[in-house]
This record gives sequence, structure tokens and C-alpha cells, in this order.
Amino acid sequence: METSQKVKQEKKKVLLMGKSGAGKSSMRSIIFSNHVAKDVRRLGATIDVDKKRVKFLGNLLLDIWDCGGQDAFTESYLTTQKSYVFSDVGVLIYVFDVESTDFSSAEQPPVGHSDRDLQTFGAILSALADYSPGARIFALVHKMDLVAGTYRPAVMQDKAVAIRARSGIFYTNIGTYATSIWDESLYRAWGSIVNSLMPDLDIIELGLKDLQAIIEAEEVVLFEQNTFLTVTRAGSEVGDENPNTDRYERLSNIIKTFKASLSSYTESNSSHQFDSFIIKTRMFNLIINRLTHNTYVLAVFPPGEAELQCAKVNILQAKDEFARIEIVAGGTNEEKKGKGEAEHS
Repeated sequence: METSQKVKQEKKKVLLMGKSGAGKSSMRSIIFSNHVAKDVRRLGATIDVDKKRVKFLGNLLLDIWDCGGQDAFTESYLTTQKSYVFSDVGVLIYVFDVESTDFSSAEQPPVGHSDRDLQTFGAILSALADYSPGARIFALVHKMDLVAGTYRPAVMQDKAVAIRARSGIFYTNIGTYATSIWDESLYRAWGSIVNSLMPDLDIIELGLKDLQAIIEAEEVVLFEQNTFLTVTRAGSEVGDENPNTDRYERLSNIIKTFKASLSSYTESNSSHQFDSFIIKTRMFNLIINRLTHNTYVLAVFPPGEAELQCAKVNILQAKDEFARIEIVAGGTNEEKKGKGEAEHS
């Protein structure tokens, strides 16, 4: 198969909803538009539905509908625009503001508080159940940096319980995440969201495991090149024992910040890419290298110049194979069926 072969792109509709001011557009801009946290304060409120089409791994197209959260817009989504908004949805991302006084799960909310946020969330899930019952749901409790660190687990637990209680038929198909634009938690949540939409991720994982074994790496991680969200990883027994479970999201955050800093030295907003990044120490080698048009690979492996050069050669040789794997993994169901029939004919 030629790696330049084109396949139809897999389109997924993603609804981004929540109360006005919850931080929906800010997080979208950080993940998909290469903004840094300090820059998103200038973003204005979303009016009605702001649509953005994003490529992920080349063949996966995300149609992101950023829905304004003002009361008038929300009312129209649930009435006159109901079929238009809630049909053919792959994922609903609902963003709650952790400090909202309208998020109360108490039977009798305190004075000045209400359960209005949860009522709206329940109404939206009810509409989604009518038009896209197979959709995946992700509830993000946002701006968690405003909660003192020692209280965050308990606050998140309470809100997750209240969210699930209003999730209806989606009770077993909902993920809840605590997020903030100021740390790696945003990448953890969005990485899970995007990975839930990726077809045949196991094919990519097998290819990455082969590469990890060839270069005798402690760990190999695959990142999408624009968002730097983690696609998948493969590791040795030593790599699997790494206690830093948030290392992938932290790397995403660090590298995205590094890429943003490159813009100070480039003339084009589209050129904030790099081919490779190498760290050599007496304990290990680390390389981040462009793997395909859509991905970067990070590898951690034993120290030494010979080991480094060997890894660079093997990554270079793996590029065509991973480009082919992306095509196979990213094709539509009809195309995959056709490929299977051709292979067995």
C-alpha cells in the first residue's frame, strides 16, 4: 500500500456546552489553537454556536460546536434548534464552573444557591438521548485552581456524584474530570475525550510496541502533532512501574508551552513545529522526534551515543510504517471492509 493513499475522513461531531463564563472557549483555544493560559483572558463570550473543524491524526475530523451558554441560547438549543444541535453527536463535553452558586445538589439549597446548572445539564442530556443515544458524555468541573489543594478531591467527589445522579441513560457512559487551564489536568481530560473517538487505536499501539522493543526503550509515547495530546504509549516492565501517572499530561503541557515560545522567533503562526529534541544524560537518553505528518514520538532509552544514533535510525525507518498504520487505523468502516475483502480475495 502506498503511504500517500487517501481515505475518506472520519467525521465526529463534538458538542461543547455549559454555562456562560464556565471556560469552554478558553480550554478549546488552549488545546486546538495553541493559545497559552495567560492569553485566553482576552476571549469574549461565545455567541450562539461557534463551529470549528479540527484534524486529528489526519483522517479523524472533529466538528467542534462551541455552544454559547447564555440562557437565551440554551433555551433555543432545547426548543427550536433541538434536532439541529443534538443530532449525530459523537461526544458531549459539558463544562461546570466549580464556583457557580447554581450548582447545588442539596434538597434545600442554601440561600443564594440553586441547582439550576444541574437542571440544565439534565435537560440537555434528555435532548441528547432523543437524538444521539449512543453519544459519549464527559463532564468537566472547571477552574479547580480556585479550590484549595487539600479540598479538591472532596469537592470533585461531591460534584461527580451529583452529575451522575442527573445523567439518566448515560449514567454508565459518562466520564468526570477536574480541570484547570493552569495545569496539565486539561490535557488529561481532552486526551481521554479524543482517544474515545479514535477508531482502531489497538493497531497503532501494536506498531508502537514493536518500535519500543527494537530500540530497547523504557517507554515510547505517541503525541498528536498540533495539540500534543497523548495518543498512546508502550513501555517495558521498568517503564510500566513509573510512579508519575500524570507524566503524559505534564509533557503535553510543557511541550505546548515550548512550541508557543517558538513563535517569538518565527514569522508564521503555522510554523511552530520542530523536527527533534534530544536530552542526553549519564542515566538516560530522551528524544522527541517527528514521526509522521500528524505525530511526534517520545522515547526514553539507555544512555550512550551509539544507543542514541541507533534509536534515531530506527525511528527514521519506522516513519513509513506508521504513516501506513495511520491510514489503516483511520479509514472508515466501509473502507476497512473493502481492504479486508481485498486481502482475502
